[in-house]
This record gives sequence, structure tokens and C-alpha cells, in this order.
Amino acid sequence: MARIAVYPATLDPIHHGHIDIAGRAARIFDEVIVAVYDKPKKNTLFTVDERLALAQAALQDYSNIRVAKYSGLIVNYAKSVGATVLVRGLRVFSDFEFEFRYALANKKLAPEIEMVSIMTDERHLHISSSTIREIAELGGDVSTMVPPFVVEALSARFAQHNQ
Repeated sequence: MARIAVYPATLDPIHHGHIDIAGRAARIFDEVIVAVYDKPKKNTLFTVDERLALAQAALQDYSNIRVAKYSGLIVNYAKSVGATVLVRGLRVFSDFEFEFRYALANKKLAPEIEMVSIMTDERHLHISSSTIREIAELGGDVSTMVPPFVVEALSARFAQHNQ
């Protein structure tokens, strides 16, 4: 039986930290579905389809990773694709508190689904999508934090906003 894991995220935009977590999860599980949430409460810079396309491009070299969008409760999505694990990344201590509550809530909703947290590689500790968006909006260089096509997408988006 294949071990399927879901890595849910907003990915606005995807960055090297996300790619690292997904790639490391792909070494542990038979299949990893990077699930892009279609209706986050926070305002996003990119549409769900744009976030999906950027993630697909970023993860195209992994044969056992696929990217999909989802709606609703992540545990319901996980069950619908046959996943038994949710993967989350941890960067800083404040992430732990959020992820701990998230794991407990999901365990109440779906006790059969496990939560696995993967510590971010130290090279990516400082990276967050919100930091990347802010730096890019102010004209800063984010090329060490995201793939080149994400740099281009950010540049294009902020050029539109500034006109």
C-alpha cells in the first residue's frame, strides 16, 4: 500500500523553504501531494491558479510529487486522496505553537491522519512568503529565496501594481 502524504500550503509564493520540505517529504513517502489552498483567509498576491502553476514548475523534477488545489478542510481532502499523513514545515519556535494546535484540531477531526513536521533546513529559516512579498514589492532582491520564474512573476505583479 502506497504511503501518501499531503503537504498543505498557501504558497504565495512558493519559495526554497517550501521546495526543501516537499523534497524531503518525497524521500519519506511514496507520494506527496502539495495541496494549494484555494480560499485562504489572508489576502494573496497570486490567484490560486497562479500559485498552482508556480508550484508545479518548482516541483516538476520530483517524480513522486504532484501539485493540486483543494477547498475545505484539509483532513477531508487528505481522506479523499487516500493520504494518511499531513506534512508541515517548522521554521521558528512560534511555528511550533501554531502547528501544535493545528495538529490537535485535525486529530480531533480525523484521528486516522497523522501529522509529521519537518524542520526547515537552516539555510531557509529566514524565508517566509510574506517577507518575500514585502522585499519584492519594495524592489529588493529575492533571487536567493525563490526560483527565477518566481522572481519574474513577482516583478511582473508589482510592476502591474505600481502602474
